[in-house]
Amino acid sequence: MASRRITQETFDSVVQENITEFEMDPEEALSEAIQQFESQGVDLINVVKAVQNTTAEASDQKHNVLQALDELQKALDLLALDEMGDHLTNFSEQCSLDFAHRHLAAEKSAYPTVLSSCKQLMSDTPSLLKGVQALAALLDGQPDLLDSDGQQFLLEILKQHRDHAALNTGTIRAIRRSCLKHEQNRQDLVQLGVLPLLTGAIVNHGAQADVVREAGKALRIMTYDDDIRVPFGRAHDHAKLIVMQNDGLRIIIEAAKAFTDNTSVLSELCSTLSRLAVRNEFCQDIVDLGGLNFMIALLADCIEYREVVKQVLGAFRAIAGNDEVKDAIINAGGTDLIVLAMNRHMGSPQKQACMLLRNLVARNPDFSQLILEMGAEVLILQAKTRHQDCEDLAKAALRDLGCKVDLQEFWTGQKGGISR
Repeated sequence: MASRRITQETFDSVVQENITEFEMDPEEALSEAIQQFESQGVDLINVVKAVQNTTAEASDQKHNVLQALDELQKALDLLALDEMGDHLTNFSEQCSLDFAHRHLAAEKSAYPTVLSSCKQLMSDTPSLLKGVQALAALLDGQPDLLDSDGQQFLLEILKQHRDHAALNTGTIRAIRRSCLKHEQNRQDLVQLGVLPLLTGAIVNHGAQADVVREAGKALRIMTYDDDIRVPFGRAHDHAKLIVMQNDGLRIIIEAAKAFTDNTSVLSELCSTLSRLAVRNEFCQDIVDLGGLNFMIALLADCIEYREVVKQVLGAFRAIAGNDEVKDAIINAGGTDLIVLAMNRHMGSPQKQACMLLRNLVARNPDFSQLILEMGAEVLILQAKTRHQDCEDLAKAALRDLGCKVDLQEFWTGQKGGISR
């Protein structure tokens, strides 16, 4: 059964009633209203759970996010460009609080106001940056807001301000958020030429972690198929365009080499590489470009960093779809590191390792004995028993490795639990 929803006005009226009719203080009135609606099965995710500003007259009471929007609209109407930056920053801070604030602002026509403000500030880079940050905050979780005018404007910023790192970061973040779970925005932006602008940003700002991280994320999201409203997306086509027409593999691998001490950037770039390995030749290209050797060294150096391990293993799993790459991974000492990673990290790294081990032995059972001798079967069993979402995967991995598993015996330690 779908959750019930209410409007912001309904929620605010109940809070106000608690204050005026039942003489509750504002915080008590708010808590009572939340408890009342939640007990009725109402989903309050789209409702700002705060008391409206009580300093104004009752008829003029508004939530802070709407007051910030009003101030911005007034400055826009008067073309008070010197004031817009501060109002945009205030509005951005309010939108960053939670989805409910962004949703309420969007219902009150915040998108056209923010976009118009940004256009007025195109020649004022510091203020434009504040505008783009506000737009990115507003689009978070609300990609439907972006229209064709906004798409073209964001791309125009990237074209006109190629050398401004912070502005590139903010603009790419807005693009990324507008494309998450929105296939039409992805297709429109790709058609308008976003891909060379994203790869170009990585090249132009190769030493700027924020730009590289955001551009890597945005490229990856262009390969997603996460919009349930669309039966068929173009994720595969977008991945091919990134690789074949925009030199995406080389650019990402070279960018990663500049951030060997930044695990956040490395995780993002490895995750993006795995999304681009959609064809057999792309997997081989990653090896030929030095990507495999780099990731092997990265895994060895960052074995304690859970997220890096997870993303590197995910990239290995993706490129191991190529049989020749399987050999390269094993010959480069990858299996030792995979087993070591499973021993160090529980949870998602173990799951990635299970999938990777399956890929390595698929159509190549000669590798099974080598992997088993490293003790992988015990670690796979541990993953199976400790994590429910690993159970089926672990069973399949053990089967492909040639193990016959008695889980009860393994866990009680009676006979070791494994026979081959």
